Amino acid sequence: MTQWSGPTLIAVFAGFGLAFVLVVPYVAVSYRKRGELGLLRAIAAPAFLVYCFALVTYTLLPLPDVNAAYCAAHESLRHPVWNPLQFLEDMKQFNTGLLDNPALRQVLFNVAFFVPWGVFLRRLFGRSIGFAIVSGFFVSLAIETTQLTGVWFLMECPYRLFDTGDLLSNTVGAGIGALLAPVLRRSGRLRPADEPRPVLARRRLLGMVLDLISVTLVGVVLSMIALAVQYVTKGTLQNNTLIDDVLGRWVPTGVLLLIVPLMGNGATPGQRAVMLTVVRADGRPPSVLQSILRFLIGSGGYFILVGLDSGWTSLWLLAHLVFMVFTRGHRGLTGLVCRLSVVDTRAAVREPVAPPG
Repeated sequence: MTQWSGPTLIAVFAGFGLAFVLVVPYVAVSYRKRGELGLLRAIAAPAFLVYCFALVTYTLLPLPDVNAAYCAAHESLRHPVWNPLQFLEDMKQFNTGLLDNPALRQVLFNVAFFVPWGVFLRRLFGRSIGFAIVSGFFVSLAIETTQLTGVWFLMECPYRLFDTGDLLSNTVGAGIGALLAPVLRRSGRLRPADEPRPVLARRRLLGMVLDLISVTLVGVVLSMIALAVQYVTKGTLQNNTLIDDVLGRWVPTGVLLLIVPLMGNGATPGQRAVMLTVVRADGRPPSVLQSILRFLIGSGGYFILVGLDSGWTSLWLLAHLVFMVFTRGHRGLTGLVCRLSVVDTRAAVREPVAPPG
């Protein structure tokens, strides 16, 4: 890895990993606060997490071997640069063109690195220009202080330089981003959050993906707990069918996709997140029999096929996807068989649902 590729890869993987963990609550909050997710916010939210991890990785990495010899050889790093315009003097040391000057390019990089901060604070969080600039200053100050203190005294000495010029250029970058942010303003009428939205195929698919993520995360947590108990009691770590199949798949699937709908309004966690629910022709929640049948035809049937190592699993997935896209109201194969409809939660409480056709 090069000096920059390592921190970049870490930021990308860590950012998207955290986004995977937080996606269900984030989507749920977005739908309740704004009535929908929106393509721009769906892209911006994980991008912001990646960007935040990039701030951390570029601040800390690469880590040198900081010992007594290193500290002695880099004594100058203990002395901060207090002149924020020192880069002007540094530029004179290089006999190059203006844009090829390393000192100037470093300043421009520091400015560009904080432009996204201003954009994210304005567009993703709705903060003011002043807040974006001030917060950019304090984030940059935290970075510089981390470098001055050797990662808050975890190192024997600093391994990077505290430079007020970086503090200035980072703050300028945050200000430029805050000023440019209105360019990304969404066009069109912003509908009230409590106004029902149509049940589209992509919204149904998003709910299904959120269900899959929920089952996966709960399964991982249960499996890790089981492995920890196994290690404490037996002193070994060994996967088995009980952990992989029962705790990793069946328990989270049964709880989230059968028990939760039975105890609630018939909706799975993913459907709840995107404000969808499942109803009968008269608008009432599904019966117990309908819920069980829906589970067996849907996610339960999928895991039965997986457990049997069946070659029909891919065809099962394709069939459900096709029925979800092309059935009326996008109620899918389970809705067609069980005579259930998928409706917007906000519409369900306002008016009765027309019988499925």
